[in-house]
Amino acid sequence: MARIFAYIAHKGGAHDDTAAELIAAAKKIDPTASPTAIVLGWGADLDGVCATLRASYKEVWKIAHESLAYPNAELIRKALVKVVPPGSIVLVPHEHFGIDLAPGLSIKLNAAFVSDVLAIEGAEGSFLKVVRQEFGGQVSAHVRCDVTSGLVVTIRPGAFKPLEGAAASGNVVDKFAEVGALTAGRRYLETVVAEVGDVDITKYNVLVSIGRGIQEKDNVALAQELADALGAAVSCSRPVVDAKWLEKSRQVGSSGKTVKPKVYLACGISGSFQHLAGIKGSPFLIAINKNPRAPIFQVADVGIVDDILEFLPELTNKVREMRRVA
Repeated sequence: MARIFAYIAHKGGAHDDTAAELIAAAKKIDPTASPTAIVLGWGADLDGVCATLRASYKEVWKIAHESLAYPNAELIRKALVKVVPPGSIVLVPHEHFGIDLAPGLSIKLNAAFVSDVLAIEGAEGSFLKVVRQEFGGQVSAHVRCDVTSGLVVTIRPGAFKPLEGAAASGNVVDKFAEVGALTAGRRYLETVVAEVGDVDITKYNVLVSIGRGIQEKDNVALAQELADALGAAVSCSRPVVDAKWLEKSRQVGSSGKTVKPKVYLACGISGSFQHLAGIKGSPFLIAINKNPRAPIFQVADVGIVDDILEFLPELTNKVREMRRVA
């Protein structure tokens, strides 16, 4: 099987949780694989990210360039093409930046491309079998990829659990000299920080998150009662914000907040990659949905097939009862 590389997303001197998940995905491709991490950026923060990654990757390629102080997919594609050997497999997190980066990278590498992969079934000779979802998660597509000329894959965050005891003592290799000058037509303007709102959902260890399955604004109270019983906060997916049932500051996802709770209750949420991209840290995820085929069940630790309008009051009463006994 081809050599495997993992593009590492990072911010503020810390790598994204997907860094460990990409190792797990690489092992599904080839159990003997030792993927190489590629980290691009600028400044002292980059050195800290590389140093941390040495604990889990045997080799870390560092590309430091002033023009990469803010991630620019156009520049990063140019840099990666200069260092990634032909015929390689490149794993990229399937989040807003990875979606921008990966398709064009596959073209420049003359490699096959498959997006939003949530399972890898293994290799057969020069072919790799993967599973992705289509039609809003209603269909699981089993895709057979020819990796002869290489492959670029975007991996859904949370789909691959980090491996236990995957320790390494890797080396950092500076690849700046191989990259040279980088120029691009697009440029960074500014970062617009979202308002915190009345409740900062990023500060809670437990979140009761609601989606379209809540049906109407009056039913949001059912989730709030459960959250109060648990000492949690209510968060939501984008349809709830679009319907103006909760404010934007409560939204979890690629166009909302990134949260890192210990427990996440997904209530009536289908489980699109845009929503899952906002859940970090591999929390204990409990999914409650009346559709047994909902994509959220693919990544849940516990799945409950039921109508949340009936289940949430029952759960709230049980939590209150247990607290009275305690």
